[in-house]
Amino acid sequence: MRSLRFISAEALVSHPQVARQSLDSVAHDLYPLLFKASYLLEQAEVTRAVLGRWPLGEFRLGALLGPSADHPRDLRDGACRACLEALVRGLADHVRQDRRGRLRVADLTGLRDAQVQRCPCGSALGRWGRTRLLARTCCELQAQPLAGGRPVEVLADLFVTEGNFEEVVQALRPGVPAPLRVRCLSLRADSLSPDRLLHVLRLAGPGTLRKLEVVHNVRLHAGHVQELLAQVRFPRLASLTLPTKAFDAPPSCVSTPDGRDPLLASIARELGKMTQLTELSVAFSTLTGKIPTLLGPLQTPLRVLDLANCALNHADMAFLADCAHAAHLEVLDLSGHNLVSLYPSTFFRLLGQAARTLRILVLEECGIIDSHVGMLILGLGPCHRLHQLKLLGNPLSARALRRLFGALSELPELRCIEFPVPKDCYPEGAAYPQDELAMSKFDQQKYDEIAEELRAVLLRADREDIQVSTPLFGSFDPDIHETSNELGAFLLQAFRTALENFSRALNQVE
Repeated sequence: MRSLRFISAEALVSHPQVARQSLDSVAHDLYPLLFKASYLLEQAEVTRAVLGRWPLGEFRLGALLGPSADHPRDLRDGACRACLEALVRGLADHVRQDRRGRLRVADLTGLRDAQVQRCPCGSALGRWGRTRLLARTCCELQAQPLAGGRPVEVLADLFVTEGNFEEVVQALRPGVPAPLRVRCLSLRADSLSPDRLLHVLRLAGPGTLRKLEVVHNVRLHAGHVQELLAQVRFPRLASLTLPTKAFDAPPSCVSTPDGRDPLLASIARELGKMTQLTELSVAFSTLTGKIPTLLGPLQTPLRVLDLANCALNHADMAFLADCAHAAHLEVLDLSGHNLVSLYPSTFFRLLGQAARTLRILVLEECGIIDSHVGMLILGLGPCHRLHQLKLLGNPLSARALRRLFGALSELPELRCIEFPVPKDCYPEGAAYPQDELAMSKFDQQKYDEIAEELRAVLLRADREDIQVSTPLFGSFDPDIHETSNELGAFLLQAFRTALENFSRALNQVE
């Protein structure tokens, strides 16, 4: 329920001209309410004016948009373009004025990009767009004198690609007097060369970085990773994501006679120096037999571990089942491994160790078949905190899924199940794992009938709070959605370059 104070704030911001004229007469402790009300009603003019006159020492976007005693609605999943542009313009207005002793920290983090934008304009400004907007604003302000004598520290989550690299670099340049100083708390990098990635990381202030995501089209090999970690220190890094094949040996690397991997050992030592690292995602890297080397030196237990499609072997699974990390895992992704067929004892021992903390478990394309369901039910039974389970790509029948759903309904905190298209819906003898074309060719009517049966199993167990779905082509990724055109152009150029190199090689052979 809204408080009387918030209702009054809404009434005021509903009249933008009156609101702007009244701001200097408003008590300072009411500014947060005016900001949230203007954001809720998409009164961009008022949002800009409120930031321009912000009378407090701190501005925390996530906290201001979150639920409060005055207004319970959570607005953090509303990345409204009009309001965010007005916010940054208001911040620029603020620093252009001589307002000594006022705003010192502007924390622009805390937004969650969602597929459906609920604000009136329906137009979102994603993380990449917010990065470009902030960078451009900082660059514009660099040419202007510092009015307040001290810059405002801006905390931000940056998303850097080739398309906004130059603007970000200019905004982060050290030694340039600027009214706004950006401190990067998290950084996502895509479509960058290794050299450019290293350059932007050095400028972004690795000493404050808490999360680093290097994804998709950043072509790293183990040599690059070792150089990056050795040259750029990340004392506060808590979360690290590396792209596909990041642990592959560089072309010049020669294996030692005893089979050791000194490059991986060096990377592991650098990771071990990160005393706050609790999240590690290294999917689609070949790490056969290397997990003890990689995870052994880590000083803090991992809460998030993504080892999807890493070609793990029995030694890797045995290490995971018995290591200190197992008892602290909250998110675990082991997709792409035939766990129940090849490593049943170690896999279920791992589940047992993680049962008290595990919240999200991803087992996509793990070759789980009907005869494995009984063991899977036993393994998941102690996981009372499990919130989400993903089983896409496993050849399970409708009968096995009904049995599994009956058991899953007993997990008290479970809220989401992603289940595969039952194999009953495909032609007999269909091969697994499936490519995208084969995956999409199934009997839709039969699938709908089975899906309703599975929902009925949950309803009979009084578990309508569990959401079930089959996202065949992955869930919505706001970052990919926002930069799809740029990534497509990047991939096209990479393909063109590969063809040119191939043609050149053929000419040399001739």
